[in-house]
Amino acid sequence: MSHISHGVLSADQWQKLATYRVARFGTVDPRGRPQVIPICFAVDGIGIYSSLDEKPKRVQARDLGRVRNLLAHPDVTITVDDYSEDWSKLSYLMIHGMADLLDLDTELHGQAVSLLRSKYPQYQYMAIERRPVIRILPTSCYDWSAAPR
Repeated sequence: MSHISHGVLSADQWQKLATYRVARFGTVDPRGRPQVIPICFAVDGIGIYSSLDEKPKRVQARDLGRVRNLLAHPDVTITVDDYSEDWSKLSYLMIHGMADLLDLDTELHGQAVSLLRSKYPQYQYMAIERRPVIRILPTSCYDWSAAPR
């Protein structure tokens, strides 16, 4: 069974999304190739937020492929899923949206940092308030489950 929501996620979909610890974040590079990476994220019923945190990276935060990609082409996708060997329990939530970077020292950036720190204890020890946060504003959602609803 599937359900497509246009414009916004339902309250149930926001609640479901909030339970996941990791999502797959998809962007498109300048050559049109998809790039999909795992991300930590938090939600507030309006947007999806992911910090460009202090985990080891080879380049500065704004030079990361996902950042360059979303700045050039802000259409992105977030996917969370449930896998089981019992395929009648398979499900996923795929959200298309528009992404941008939140400016540091703004109220919205501070709120996103608080959400992320509330969800992930590891962020208590990282200076994510001094790092960019990706914001995704959903434009549509595809909610699929093998089980009848």
